[in-house]
Amino acid sequence: MTTPVAVSADIAASPSTVWALISDLPRMGEWSPENEGAEWLRGARGPVVGATFKGSNRRGSKTWTTHGRIVTADPERALAFQVTALGMKVAEWRYELAATEQGCTVTEAFTDERGPILKALGRLATGVKDRGPHNRATMQATLERLKATAESPGAGR
Repeated sequence: MTTPVAVSADIAASPSTVWALISDLPRMGEWSPENEGAEWLRGARGPVVGATFKGSNRRGSKTWTTHGRIVTADPERALAFQVTALGMKVAEWRYELAATEQGCTVTEAFTDERGPILKALGRLATGVKDRGPHNRATMQATLERLKATAESPGAGR
């Protein structure tokens, strides 16, 4: 396992507003430059520990899917899920929220859990040679877009 890549953003919106956005995985494509959203599986309707989903991703002309399982769902505090592809571990994604006077700080973290085979296949499937720096940039973009949505009028409704 590698050291997590993490980025944070201060958002002028309540933890409940931000939680409602990040925990709605089908909407993740609105903010992420790479993920196009997710579809809950096996009757799941939201993030509870054990719920599973299929994620759709795109980078240029390359597309791929992954499967995820919620491992942490602590409303207004933390959301984490483990992702697999071809039945092998890919990563753990984690979002942590901390209340501030102005709203909250959101930290998005990615821990690469791929073995050598999946790293090689991942380069071919996604075109990304070094996931760490690539994900840091896409995570920063995700949090900037999430911030814009959360701070927009009507976001807390």
